[in-house]
Amino acid sequence: MKRCVEGDDRKQVALLPECVDDYIGQDNPVRVIDVFVDELELEVLGFDGTNPALTGLC
Repeated sequence: MKRCVEGDDRKQVALLPECVDDYIGQDNPVRVIDVFVDELELEVLGFDGTNPALTGLC
């Protein structure tokens, strides 16, 4: 019985891609929805909390 897993790279930095965007293809329709929502003026539409606090800015 082996006690070690052989063949896997032990120096692998991450198991998953660095960001969720890496999972979505360039031709995926969700990209259109993302652009549409980014262009909406949410404060004008009556949504509260659309401006980040100073602690949330980089």
